[in-house]
Amino acid sequence: MTEDIRLNSSKLGTQEYWNNFYKKEQQNFKDNEEDTGECWFDDSDAESKMIQFLIDKLNNDELPEALLSNPSISFLDLGTGNGHLLFQLLDDIDYEYETGEKTFKYTGIDYSPDSVEFAKGVAAKKYPELEINFEQVDLLQKGCPFLTNQYDVLLDKGTLDAIALNQDPIEEFGGKIGMEVYASQVEQMMKPGSILLITSCNFTDPELTKIITNNTGLKVWDKINYPSFEFGGVQGSTVVSIAFIKN
Repeated sequence: MTEDIRLNSSKLGTQEYWNNFYKKEQQNFKDNEEDTGECWFDDSDAESKMIQFLIDKLNNDELPEALLSNPSISFLDLGTGNGHLLFQLLDDIDYEYETGEKTFKYTGIDYSPDSVEFAKGVAAKKYPELEINFEQVDLLQKGCPFLTNQYDVLLDKGTLDAIALNQDPIEEFGGKIGMEVYASQVEQMMKPGSILLITSCNFTDPELTKIITNNTGLKVWDKINYPSFEFGGVQGSTVVSIAFIKN
Protein backbone atom coordinates (compact mmCIF):
# COMPACT_ATOMS: atom_id res chain seq x y z
CA MET A 1 0.00 0.00 0.00
CA THR A 2 1.15 3.56 -0.68
CA GLU A 3 -1.12 5.54 1.63
CA ASP A 4 1.89 6.39 3.79
CA ILE A 5 3.62 8.04 0.81
CA ARG A 6 1.83 11.32 0.27
CA LEU A 7 2.87 14.80 -0.77
CA ASN A 8 1.14 18.00 0.20
CA SER A 9 -1.26 19.38 -2.39
CA SER A 10 0.08 22.13 -4.63
CA LYS A 11 -1.06 24.18 -7.60
CA LEU A 12 1.70 22.39 -9.53
CA GLY A 13 -0.57 19.35 -9.48
CA THR A 14 -3.39 21.04 -11.39
CA GLN A 15 -4.05 21.18 -15.11
CA GLU A 16 -5.04 24.83 -14.81
CA TYR A 17 -1.56 25.70 -13.57
CA TRP A 18 0.17 23.90 -16.46
CA ASN A 19 -2.20 25.30 -19.08
CA ASN A 20 -1.37 28.82 -17.91
CA PHE A 21 2.31 27.97 -17.66
CA TYR A 22 2.51 26.74 -21.26
CA LYS A 23 0.43 29.65 -22.55
CA LYS A 24 3.18 31.91 -21.20
CA GLU A 25 5.87 29.66 -22.65
CA GLN A 26 4.21 29.88 -26.07
CA GLN A 27 4.13 33.67 -25.88
CA ASN A 28 7.78 33.79 -24.86
CA PHE A 29 8.63 31.57 -27.84
CA LYS A 30 6.68 33.84 -30.20
CA ASP A 31 8.64 36.81 -28.87
CA ASN A 32 11.97 34.98 -29.05
CA GLU A 33 12.38 31.73 -30.98
CA GLU A 34 15.53 30.92 -29.01
CA ASP A 35 13.39 30.62 -25.87
CA THR A 36 12.10 27.05 -26.12
CA GLY A 37 11.15 26.81 -22.46
CA GLU A 38 12.55 25.31 -19.30
CA CYS A 39 14.58 22.11 -19.08
CA TRP A 40 13.33 20.49 -15.89
CA PHE A 41 15.92 18.99 -13.50
CA ASP A 42 18.63 20.88 -15.39
CA ASP A 43 20.54 21.60 -12.17
CA SER A 44 21.01 17.85 -11.57
CA ASP A 45 21.76 17.10 -15.24
CA ALA A 46 18.99 14.49 -15.07
CA GLU A 47 17.87 14.81 -18.69
CA SER A 48 21.33 14.19 -20.13
CA LYS A 49 21.88 11.33 -17.67
CA MET A 50 18.61 9.67 -18.75
CA ILE A 51 19.55 10.02 -22.40
CA GLN A 52 23.11 8.77 -21.90
CA PHE A 53 21.78 5.82 -19.90
CA LEU A 54 19.62 4.78 -22.86
CA ILE A 55 22.33 5.35 -25.46
CA ASP A 56 24.82 3.30 -23.43
CA LYS A 57 22.29 0.46 -23.19
CA LEU A 58 21.80 0.63 -26.96
CA ASN A 59 25.49 0.72 -27.81
CA ASN A 60 26.41 -2.05 -25.36
CA ASP A 61 23.48 -4.32 -26.34
CA GLU A 62 22.26 -4.20 -22.74
CA LEU A 63 18.58 -3.71 -23.40
CA PRO A 64 16.14 -6.51 -22.46
CA GLU A 65 16.11 -9.35 -24.97
CA ALA A 66 12.67 -8.38 -26.25
CA LEU A 67 14.04 -4.99 -27.28
CA LEU A 68 17.38 -6.26 -28.56
CA SER A 69 15.59 -8.42 -31.12
CA ASN A 70 13.28 -5.58 -32.17
CA PRO A 71 14.53 -3.69 -35.27
CA SER A 72 12.58 -0.58 -34.23
CA ILE A 73 12.42 1.00 -30.76
CA SER A 74 9.46 3.19 -29.80
CA PHE A 75 9.87 5.93 -27.17
CA LEU A 76 6.99 7.51 -25.25
CA ASP A 77 7.54 10.68 -23.21
CA LEU A 78 4.95 10.84 -20.42
CA GLY A 79 4.12 14.48 -19.69
CA THR A 80 6.23 15.88 -22.50
CA GLY A 81 5.86 19.57 -21.60
CA ASN A 82 7.84 21.51 -24.19
CA GLY A 83 9.13 18.34 -25.85
CA HIS A 84 12.73 19.10 -24.87
CA LEU A 85 13.54 15.58 -23.67
CA LEU A 86 12.45 14.04 -26.99
CA PHE A 87 14.22 16.68 -29.09
CA GLN A 88 17.47 16.07 -27.21
CA LEU A 89 17.04 12.29 -27.18
CA LEU A 90 16.52 12.15 -30.94
CA ASP A 91 19.46 14.45 -31.59
CA ASP A 92 21.82 12.55 -29.28
CA ILE A 93 20.83 9.10 -30.57
CA ASP A 94 21.39 10.32 -34.11
CA TYR A 95 24.87 11.51 -33.10
CA GLU A 96 25.97 8.81 -30.62
CA TYR A 97 24.20 5.57 -31.59
CA GLU A 98 27.10 3.60 -33.03
CA THR A 99 25.73 0.66 -35.01
CA GLY A 100 22.75 2.34 -36.64
CA GLU A 101 21.01 -1.04 -36.87
CA LYS A 102 17.75 0.09 -35.29
CA THR A 103 15.20 2.71 -36.21
CA PHE A 104 13.36 4.81 -33.64
CA LYS A 105 9.90 6.27 -33.19
CA TYR A 106 9.15 9.16 -30.84
CA THR A 107 5.86 10.14 -29.20
CA GLY A 108 5.17 12.73 -26.53
CA ILE A 109 1.93 13.07 -24.56
CA ASP A 110 0.64 15.59 -22.06
CA TYR A 111 -2.72 16.30 -20.45
CA SER A 112 -2.29 20.03 -21.08
CA PRO A 113 -3.46 21.07 -24.56
CA ASP A 114 -1.24 24.14 -24.27
CA SER A 115 1.79 21.93 -23.64
CA VAL A 116 1.06 19.90 -26.77
CA GLU A 117 0.50 23.03 -28.86
CA PHE A 118 3.76 24.49 -27.57
CA ALA A 119 5.77 21.31 -28.27
CA LYS A 120 4.32 21.11 -31.78
CA GLY A 121 5.15 24.76 -32.35
CA VAL A 122 8.76 24.32 -31.23
CA ALA A 123 9.08 21.21 -33.40
CA ALA A 124 7.73 22.99 -36.47
CA LYS A 125 10.00 26.02 -36.09
CA LYS A 126 13.21 24.53 -34.65
CA TYR A 127 13.16 20.91 -35.75
CA PRO A 128 11.09 20.69 -38.95
CA GLU A 129 13.04 17.65 -40.15
CA LEU A 130 12.25 15.56 -37.06
CA GLU A 131 9.39 13.08 -36.95
CA ILE A 132 7.83 13.30 -33.49
CA ASN A 133 4.18 12.71 -32.67
CA PHE A 134 2.67 14.88 -29.93
CA GLU A 135 -0.80 14.12 -28.54
CA GLN A 136 -3.01 15.39 -25.75
CA VAL A 137 -3.65 12.44 -23.42
CA ASP A 138 -4.91 12.26 -19.84
CA LEU A 139 -3.04 9.32 -18.30
CA LEU A 140 -5.45 9.23 -15.38
CA GLN A 141 -8.60 8.78 -17.46
CA LYS A 142 -10.13 5.36 -16.98
CA GLY A 143 -10.52 3.55 -20.28
CA CYS A 144 -8.39 6.13 -22.10
CA PRO A 145 -8.16 4.78 -25.69
CA PHE A 146 -4.54 5.92 -26.06
CA LEU A 147 -3.51 3.39 -23.41
CA THR A 148 -4.14 0.55 -25.87
CA ASN A 149 -0.92 1.60 -27.66
CA GLN A 150 2.27 -0.11 -26.50
CA TYR A 151 5.82 1.23 -26.40
CA ASP A 152 9.30 -0.13 -25.80
CA VAL A 153 10.75 2.66 -23.64
CA LEU A 154 8.60 5.02 -21.59
CA LEU A 155 10.13 8.13 -20.07
CA ASP A 156 8.96 10.21 -17.13
CA LYS A 157 10.94 13.24 -16.02
CA GLY A 158 8.89 14.76 -13.20
CA THR A 159 5.40 13.83 -14.37
CA LEU A 160 4.68 11.50 -11.47
CA ASP A 161 6.03 14.24 -9.21
CA ALA A 162 3.41 16.66 -10.53
CA ILE A 163 0.63 14.06 -10.38
CA ALA A 164 1.48 13.36 -6.73
CA LEU A 165 0.96 17.03 -5.87
CA ASN A 166 -2.77 16.63 -6.53
CA GLN A 167 -4.58 14.90 -3.67
CA ASP A 168 -8.05 15.10 -5.22
CA PRO A 169 -9.75 11.68 -5.31
CA ILE A 170 -10.60 10.32 -8.76
CA GLU A 171 -14.18 9.08 -8.66
CA GLU A 172 -13.86 6.60 -11.53
CA PHE A 173 -11.00 4.89 -9.69
CA GLY A 174 -12.95 4.49 -6.46
CA GLY A 175 -11.57 7.62 -4.84
CA LYS A 176 -7.89 6.79 -5.32
CA ILE A 177 -5.56 9.70 -6.02
CA GLY A 178 -3.48 10.05 -9.18
CA MET A 179 -0.21 8.67 -7.85
CA GLU A 180 -2.03 5.51 -6.76
CA VAL A 181 -3.30 4.69 -10.26
CA TYR A 182 -0.37 6.08 -12.27
CA ALA A 183 1.67 2.86 -12.44
CA SER A 184 -1.20 0.58 -13.44
CA GLN A 185 -2.26 3.06 -16.14
CA VAL A 186 1.26 3.33 -17.55
CA GLU A 187 1.76 -0.44 -17.39
CA GLN A 188 -1.04 -0.87 -19.94
CA MET A 189 1.21 0.78 -22.54
CA MET A 190 4.11 -1.61 -21.86
CA LYS A 191 4.88 -4.99 -23.42
CA PRO A 192 6.85 -7.74 -21.68
CA GLY A 193 10.41 -6.39 -21.69
CA SER A 194 9.37 -2.73 -21.98
CA ILE A 195 11.24 -0.22 -19.81
CA LEU A 196 9.86 2.68 -17.76
CA LEU A 197 12.66 5.12 -16.93
CA ILE A 198 11.39 7.58 -14.36
CA THR A 199 13.11 10.50 -12.65
CA SER A 200 11.78 12.09 -9.46
CA CYS A 201 12.89 14.77 -7.04
CA ASN A 202 9.95 14.24 -4.67
CA PHE A 203 10.41 10.59 -3.77
CA THR A 204 13.26 8.53 -2.36
CA ASP A 205 14.45 5.36 -4.06
CA PRO A 206 12.38 3.06 -1.79
CA GLU A 207 9.30 5.27 -2.09
CA LEU A 208 9.45 5.43 -5.89
CA THR A 209 10.01 1.68 -6.09
CA LYS A 210 7.00 1.05 -3.87
CA ILE A 211 4.73 3.35 -5.88
CA ILE A 212 5.64 1.74 -9.21
CA THR A 213 5.81 -1.92 -8.21
CA ASN A 214 2.77 -2.03 -5.90
CA ASN A 215 0.05 -4.16 -7.56
CA THR A 216 1.78 -4.10 -10.98
CA GLY A 217 3.95 -6.47 -12.99
CA LEU A 218 6.84 -3.99 -12.91
CA LYS A 219 10.14 -4.50 -11.11
CA VAL A 220 13.40 -2.58 -10.78
CA TRP A 221 15.71 -3.20 -13.74
CA ASP A 222 18.50 -0.64 -13.31
CA LYS A 223 19.27 2.76 -11.79
CA ILE A 224 21.13 5.95 -12.63
CA ASN A 225 23.69 7.13 -10.11
CA TYR A 226 23.72 10.71 -8.84
CA PRO A 227 26.00 12.42 -6.32
CA SER A 228 24.79 11.45 -2.84
CA PHE A 229 24.79 13.20 0.51
CA GLU A 230 24.55 11.93 4.07
CA PHE A 231 22.27 13.38 6.72
CA GLY A 232 21.59 11.83 10.09
CA GLY A 233 23.54 8.74 9.12
CA VAL A 234 21.34 8.13 6.06
CA GLN A 235 22.65 8.47 2.52
CA GLY A 236 20.45 9.95 -0.19
CA SER A 237 20.24 12.01 -3.37
CA THR A 238 18.17 15.01 -4.39
CA VAL A 239 17.16 13.20 -7.59
CA VAL A 240 16.27 9.55 -8.20
CA SER A 241 16.16 7.81 -11.60
CA ILE A 242 15.01 4.20 -11.75
CA ALA A 243 14.37 1.98 -14.78
CA PHE A 244 11.55 -0.53 -14.26
CA ILE A 245 10.90 -3.50 -16.50
CA LYS A 246 7.62 -5.25 -17.23
CA ASN A 247 7.79 -8.99 -16.63
